Amino acid sequence: MTTSPTQNRIAIGADHGGFPMKERLKKFLVDKGWLLDDCGTFDGATCDYPAIAAAVAAKISDGSAWRGIIIDGAGIGSCMTANKYPGVRAAACYDLSSASNSREHNDANVLTLGAGLIGQALAEQIVELWLNKECTAERHLKRVAMIGDIERGLKGGPSIVSAPKTVAPAAAVAKVESSSPRPSSEKPMSTNPSGPLPVDLSPADFDRIAERIVQIMGAGALRPACQCKSCGPDCCEHCAEKDPAAVRELIAHGASRIGHGLGGGRVDKDVAHLIDHTLLKPEATMQQIEQLCKEAAEFKFASVCVNPTYVKRCSELLRGTSVKVCTVVGFPLGTHLPDIKALETRRAIRDGAKEIDMVINIGALKSGDDELVYRDIKAVTDACVDGRGICKVIIECALLTDDEKVRACIASKRAHADFVKTSTGFSTGGATARDVAIMAEVVRGARMGVKAAGGIRSYDDLKAMVEAGATRIGASAGIAIVQAAKGLTVSSEGGGAKAAAASSGGEKY
Repeated sequence: MTTSPTQNRIAIGADHGGFPMKERLKKFLVDKGWLLDDCGTFDGATCDYPAIAAAVAAKISDGSAWRGIIIDGAGIGSCMTANKYPGVRAAACYDLSSASNSREHNDANVLTLGAGLIGQALAEQIVELWLNKECTAERHLKRVAMIGDIERGLKGGPSIVSAPKTVAPAAAVAKVESSSPRPSSEKPMSTNPSGPLPVDLSPADFDRIAERIVQIMGAGALRPACQCKSCGPDCCEHCAEKDPAAVRELIAHGASRIGHGLGGGRVDKDVAHLIDHTLLKPEATMQQIEQLCKEAAEFKFASVCVNPTYVKRCSELLRGTSVKVCTVVGFPLGTHLPDIKALETRRAIRDGAKEIDMVINIGALKSGDDELVYRDIKAVTDACVDGRGICKVIIECALLTDDEKVRACIASKRAHADFVKTSTGFSTGGATARDVAIMAEVVRGARMGVKAAGGIRSYDDLKAMVEAGATRIGASAGIAIVQAAKGLTVSSEGGGAKAAAASSGGEKY
């Protein structure tokens, strides 16, 4: 037996993908005088949308709430789940027209939204319109009644039954909370996480590291500059085109990706599959992008890294090859809102991207708002998890203090990113060996990679990086030396990298 719902009570719920939108919608609705029953999730931790949808739908079915709103990544799965409940008429809406139609024509009592498909402003417009529309036309009311008749006929009874006791609202919410705890590895933000950090390194440690890097790389034996198609006049003959043996040595020390610019020459097969072919210049043309893809497919590079507008075309051009598509999010300033970054990520993944390089909210980090930094990264990592993509977090080291670099890496680790990355290449500076060492130490043991990027070309840069050094991460030392010696960047533990110079000289990507 159902109860009489309060006319202004709304049950609302969201999975991790819709959590930020739900929190803003709650404030929006309360400000307009609505009463809310929040059915979870309550902290943005990864959870299962069917459980959330069940909790909301049960309240509509048993009459304890008047309307329901559910948010997930696309709004489709939650809609399917909610419609399993007696008396529920859920509609997934993506614009004002579909929202209006769902109420006026179908008398929908549950609205589902896709946080990965619409922005916050549109969501608020949809919700306000949906809550204020009524189904009044006789012909529509007749058809809505037919839906109820069909449901009762399928149930084998004369009337709509109440929600199954096994999925009562409170039980459903409890199930959601218990099934989506914060991973044990997620701890409150702190500048003193467990495990040794760079501040524990003595000057003698750095001296020993620097000496070992010089021994490994033979820095004193750098050959005179030459020119190749990829590096241009900055080439020191240590690139994949001129000296594959040097690259193989880096690989032996743990490096797994090497950057290579547009127009670069042929490289050996055993090196090519480790190369990210990159073009992020704002003036890049479609012809250059197509050439980039052609070269990547011909040489069997690991990926192409391009701006979002080219992802779909690159995906089409590279279909059937082993080459992945990587793109950037919140690039290069990082000042986009978290839900916009998540939307960018989901759109890029739908267009064919497999790897996402996102830029953090640098201003929030410098303002001490580490929780916002975490939520910003988590919005993108959640979208990557949903789309089976890899997330790399660019912290823009050149703008940060050492403490801020540590905190940014902690936030990235807490948000379960796959990599931390030094720079966009568009700021005041690129990677340094000290930055790489700090980052690698913070994420050590978290199965995360460290990616160095930025326009490092000179031998003086090389010496500065060697003097700073890195700790217990030969791949990160390789990253530093490659950037200084031959204008390439390399990643450790299986991540992507970017060419630091192009044939025109002076370009960062």
